[in-house]
Amino acid sequence: MAGSHEVDTLTKAFSGFGVDEKTLISILGKWHPDQTKTFRKGTQFFIQDERLFERWVDKHVEQLKREFLRFKGAVVLWTMHPWERDARLIKDALIDGPKSYNVVVEIGCTRSSEELLGARRAYHSLYDRSIEEDVASSVTGVERKLFVALVSSYRYEGPKVNEETAKSEAKTLCNAVKNAAKKNPMEEEEVVRILSTRSKLHLKSVFKHYKEMCGKDIEEDVAPHLSLKHTVQCLSTPQTYFVKVLDEAINPDADENTKEGLTRVIVTRADVDMKAIKEEYHKQNGITLIEKIEHMANGNFKDFLLTLLARGE
Repeated sequence: MAGSHEVDTLTKAFSGFGVDEKTLISILGKWHPDQTKTFRKGTQFFIQDERLFERWVDKHVEQLKREFLRFKGAVVLWTMHPWERDARLIKDALIDGPKSYNVVVEIGCTRSSEELLGARRAYHSLYDRSIEEDVASSVTGVERKLFVALVSSYRYEGPKVNEETAKSEAKTLCNAVKNAAKKNPMEEEEVVRILSTRSKLHLKSVFKHYKEMCGKDIEEDVAPHLSLKHTVQCLSTPQTYFVKVLDEAINPDADENTKEGLTRVIVTRADVDMKAIKEEYHKQNGITLIEKIEHMANGNFKDFLLTLLARGE
């Protein structure tokens, strides 16, 4: 018979993010048929139907397929050229629909001008279409104008900021947010222009003046408009946005699209701003991101994520 310790160990190896391949090999490779039968009877992965036939629960089969592929997906994503990676991430987000639109905002706002231009070039090569036209044809809600503008952007990245202009644009944003009950701020041409064309340094000044004028952080005021909130976060405090993505991805009840955020953030930010993300994660959660990954991930997938998180330390 399979020992209860082995059954518990194997159940844990099948659970969480990724699978513990070494444990599967060391235990399953030695078991006799009776031991495997004991495992089937002792876990939630199998059911016995009206014919007393023991079989996998369908949802667990699909879940395990995804978990076995998680390591492969992370490695494939990591080895891609960053431009191809971003192009494919945007394409997948548009196919997934509104639940993944934050990925479009994320890439449009957290990449440098050259990186975003590179992603647009890669998109041409991969799909014989432009990101702009696919965003425009796929997004049908109030976000369309903003999204098209964000992925089309080529922002100035120098140090110059015109404070008077920043004050004026802060007032424009303030008025648009106050008028949100009558017209969604994402439908306001000036809001779209400011958020999609101004440098990130300039926007930090705009948001500072906004708080002085309106009494609240703009992020708090635009919270009811999720895509607008993501835009503001990605432009001003991207580490806060990425920590939120990680928190939602690690939630055991998250759907698969949300869970993919764990791989996406660690792979795409490992060589960019992961240090700031890890610091913000620790600040918000009282535990390090490395400790969290060690606790909730399994096998090669866990080892690969930890390797990426250790880069630059």
